[in-house]
Amino acid sequence: MNTIAPFHLAIPVNDLPASIRFYETVLGCSPGRSSAQWADYNLFGHQLVLHLDPTHTGKKHHNEVDGHAVPVPHFGVVLPWEQFDAFVERLRGHGVTFVIEPYLRFAGQAGEQRTMFFYDPSGNALEFKSFKHMDQLFAV
Repeated sequence: MNTIAPFHLAIPVNDLPASIRFYETVLGCSPGRSSAQWADYNLFGHQLVLHLDPTHTGKKHHNEVDGHAVPVPHFGVVLPWEQFDAFVERLRGHGVTFVIEPYLRFAGQAGEQRTMFFYDPSGNALEFKSFKHMDQLFAV
């Protein structure tokens, strides 16, 4: 597989201290540079920046996918298959409420994957997923 270049994503948060606690303690992200208005994080090798926007309320739009109301927009990381369950348990241990509980999609088919959705404290939707065969990430 090709080496993937890290992405940079900047998101609004309405409570920077609460968001810092969530991304560090719950998700286990390593902190980088910060100020009173923003904080950088290593999100599984990618650069995530939390920018304070006191008026941010989080968007609550959903699209129907596989009988689930998937929050849009959302972002996250594709985890290695063998790390998915441990990450789910980490989230459960911190009392994360899932918008869509972890489940298996496309069982026995191309693109077989496990996925879950939840919100951060500012209402930003996150999806973490894992492919049984990573080479099928873009399978049709």
